[in-house]
Amino acid sequence: MKHVEKYITRKSLIYKTEVEYGDYTLNHIQGCAHGCTFPCYAYMMAKRFGKIKCYNEWIQPALVSNAKELLQFELPKYKDKIDILHLCFTTDPFMYEYEDIKQESLQILKICNDYGVKCSVLTKGILPIELGSLSKKNEYGITLVSLDEKFHEEYEPYTANYEERVQALEKLHKAGFYTWVSMEPYPTPNIVEQDIELILNKIKFVDKIIFGRLNYNKLVSEYKECKSFYKLCTKQVIDFCNCNKISYHIKKGTVDKSLE
Repeated sequence: MKHVEKYITRKSLIYKTEVEYGDYTLNHIQGCAHGCTFPCYAYMMAKRFGKIKCYNEWIQPALVSNAKELLQFELPKYKDKIDILHLCFTTDPFMYEYEDIKQESLQILKICNDYGVKCSVLTKGILPIELGSLSKKNEYGITLVSLDEKFHEEYEPYTANYEERVQALEKLHKAGFYTWVSMEPYPTPNIVEQDIELILNKIKFVDKIIFGRLNYNKLVSEYKECKSFYKLCTKQVIDFCNCNKISYHIKKGTVDKSLE
């Protein structure tokens, strides 16, 4: 088991997100121990704006020590504006093998639910079974872009393995919770050869799938069939979701974005 060794304070926590499928969000952790190397947009932004200096600092997460106090102050202000509060867009609330982060996230979710605020969660770790005791309005999700272990080792080196992620999500689905999967950033065949249908069938039980392309990786721009590849994948996702009565969201730019 790993432990957080750094703590920071913040002046505010809840904010309106610009993510196209989001509402309000909070990030009670800085950095992410999962160390994804796509490259990770959150890491690039944190480095650009001086929050961290390097990759090694990024993968040593820091908990916001005054997060619960900020919530008690901000939730009365925001609770009537929030449709759904997301954990998290620039970090992971259930980093693999971090018990202290898990416990902090569970406490934050409970505080939000106590104020009547519905929450959504997205992780590359393992969704803990304790989530089942929280509000039935909550929505739980995992990121899953491959089932290939070599891809996992190279691009998601410190995340939970795929089987554990899916199993934890399915348990919550069977317990009656709304579940979803983010298939983003989805890699091109020159990064990993795979059949998208195998991934889709693995998550056939979920209520919603979000699909989006991989950006900021030169291998994608070098792949000559990139546009047609993402067009085909998008069609496969939409057809699969329609056939299985699953909601879906295709991220902007997945099909029609011009390569830079």
